[in-house]
Amino acid sequence: MSIISKFSSHKFLFLILTGVLVSFIAFGMLFRASSQGDSADTYPKGFRGGACTIETENLIIGYSGYYLPADFESPENTLRSPYVPVQCGNVPEPATLNISIDLLYPESARDYLLAQRLVKVDAIDNNQKEQKILSISAQQHPSGVITQAFKLNEPGQYILYLEGKNIKNTNIQVKIPIKVGSDWKDHFKKLFSTFLRKD
Repeated sequence: MSIISKFSSHKFLFLILTGVLVSFIAFGMLFRASSQGDSADTYPKGFRGGACTIETENLIIGYSGYYLPADFESPENTLRSPYVPVQCGNVPEPATLNISIDLLYPESARDYLLAQRLVKVDAIDNNQKEQKILSISAQQHPSGVITQAFKLNEPGQYILYLEGKNIKNTNIQVKIPIKVGSDWKDHFKKLFSTFLRKD
């Protein structure tokens, strides 16, 4: 093999490696992901062991969920659970959603009076309007776990608000995003799920 052909093959490999590196950077910028799969509003690192976390100044929660498709019909004598796990509030289709919220920090959060409010977010004339779907009055959660089930009949963006006051009477609001339905970004994320963070 001549020196020129060796140089050409090394140059070709360098171009391929450069292309791969540029692709990783482009996808990271597109989905605002780092190499560790974290995002700024989640803690720690957004997705751990089937649960996602959200951090605010006064409260850190973990949340996970399972959904049951709206058209599901339970077969007789089934041994498997029909519920499908949800990753960080992404529900692929209208469904019944069971969500579990863990009050992670501080421990005194179990004594907070926390209400729940589910809204659907609609974009009207470049403005976001919230349509209330469900409201649950404030109460304490001594177990540190809040469970709730609700039906999401339409594709779109929803927010489950956790609102109340801490023991210092400071207002608390945590927004749990829930997206129903898939778009082109979701298909790319699924295709490149090894390299991208979970929302």
